[in-house]
Amino acid sequence: MRNPNGYGGVVKLSGNRRKPYAARVTDGYDENGKQLYKYLGTYASQAKANEALVHYNNNPYDIDKRKITFKGMYELFYHDKFKNTSESEKKSSKIAYKQGFDHSKSIHNKKFKDLKKSHLQDVIDSCKYGDSTKANILKTYNQMYKFAMENDIVEKSYAQFVTIKKTGQKTDREPFTEEEIQKLWDNINTVDNIDTVLIMIYTGLRPGELVEIKNENIHLEERYMIGGFKTEAGTNRIIPIHKKILPLIANRMDEGSKYLIHNRSKQRMTYKNYRENYWLKIMKKLQMEHHRAHDCRHTFATMMDNIDVNRTAVKKILGHALDDITEKVYTHKNIEQLIKAIDKLE
Repeated sequence: MRNPNGYGGVVKLSGNRRKPYAARVTDGYDENGKQLYKYLGTYASQAKANEALVHYNNNPYDIDKRKITFKGMYELFYHDKFKNTSESEKKSSKIAYKQGFDHSKSIHNKKFKDLKKSHLQDVIDSCKYGDSTKANILKTYNQMYKFAMENDIVEKSYAQFVTIKKTGQKTDREPFTEEEIQKLWDNINTVDNIDTVLIMIYTGLRPGELVEIKNENIHLEERYMIGGFKTEAGTNRIIPIHKKILPLIANRMDEGSKYLIHNRSKQRMTYKNYRENYWLKIMKKLQMEHHRAHDCRHTFATMMDNIDVNRTAVKKILGHALDDITEKVYTHKNIEQLIKAIDKLE
């Protein structure tokens, strides 16, 4: 039986093909009145092609969107996600989604609608980084599928079936010893970028926060900078600058870049690039490969815990939430008080 006008049809393609049947629908007419077609796809059997045609006519969708790759879908989702979001809300989420995208290179050019659970699971399973990175990858997938379903590009989310195999062990944070910190200082003029390690140790900055610090938010004379993200208490917090690292930060500030830490193009350096091009090389050269970049923050917290410093001040510097009523009332510690606290470190 002939299909109704405008319904589309199935044609058999020439040659010896694995999928010789194509489902297509009318996409207008040329200047001579000849029909123009858009193809829904190719199929192994005429029955499968007819199924696709029936499905399309029962639930019409944008064919071009259905052909979009994972990379293209990410770009659409990313733009939509952050178009009406405040800067403070954007920062940590952007980093998480960017991390998820960067670790998915193996599927960047695959059609999004053709992805299955196995493709997504393979990305997670082959990721050599920790559970937090894998969680960011999966978060990215879940949000992308949510966006795709809202826009009728796919009908279900395969991300919901993906799992993260837990290692069963919590990552141990190992603070740098006094001897190791001294070794860092001893090599300040001989090992490239070693200053970035000391800056993190004496500020408590996370590595992801360090690469986000902008020069315009550094106040050398007043000895503080503004930065941080991840939590409400940690976003855009005041970070006092210890006198020992003041010259390190001053030397780092480059008029040609907006960022304290930047790549060769003077643009913001990603955490992944920092880890691979700075951190791992420094640790290997100093035979400290047992340390992770987050150990710097733990080192700062440990050093502050070992001296007589008001714990509210420490929480303010680290960006931790204040938990009891007394702490929440006593939150207006000024910059001088935070500097005084930090200067108790040797």
